[in-house]
Amino acid sequence: MEYEQTISDAVRVVEAVGAAIMVVGGLAALVAFVPRALRADEMDRPYEELRRNLGRAILLGLEVLIVADIVRTIIVDPTLESVAVLGGIVVIRIMLSFSLEVEMDGMWPWRRWQLAGGTRAEQRD
Repeated sequence: MEYEQTISDAVRVVEAVGAAIMVVGGLAALVAFVPRALRADEMDRPYEELRRNLGRAILLGLEVLIVADIVRTIIVDPTLESVAVLGGIVVIRIMLSFSLEVEMDGMWPWRRWQLAGGTRAEQRD
């Protein structure tokens, strides 16, 4: 088996893992949502938890898919066209990730740090 074929097969596995993370994570979020929704007096909290958990599953799956795209472009098909396509894919996925994070948290990422009252370095200590 050739080196490129081995890498291509590995990329397919990573893509399958990324898709599985989104599917299994989404199903797990739905399974966790049902009992909470049935017990809750209000639907606001279970619904928000469902959205947050679905968003986390999608974000993690997108990150894994980006890894697969990078490996494919760098090792399997290192042409200028494939690098341009990779750049477009990464920009789209970054925008999706950013908008999902804003949707889950309900605020811009920089507002979170301002509301916490300090810089990121201070928050890590």
